Amino acid sequence: MNDVEGRIEALEVRLTYQDQVVEDLNQTVIAQWKLIDGLKRQLNELLDRVQEVEDNAGGPSASEPPPPHY
Repeated sequence: MNDVEGRIEALEVRLTYQDQVVEDLNQTVIAQWKLIDGLKRQLNELLDRVQEVEDNAGGPSASEPPPPHY
């Protein structure tokens, strides 16, 4: 009976550690998703700013043919 109790105790200890590892991994995933969401927002803001600069630029449009010396 003593061997069975030792094995059960060992399994309980392993389960406790596994529960902690799963919780740690979950927290890591949550933190990464928050970071990814923030980076997506920054990227979208930058894309909007680039588009705004391109729209306001007074340079030649892309539809103009190149000069004859090309």
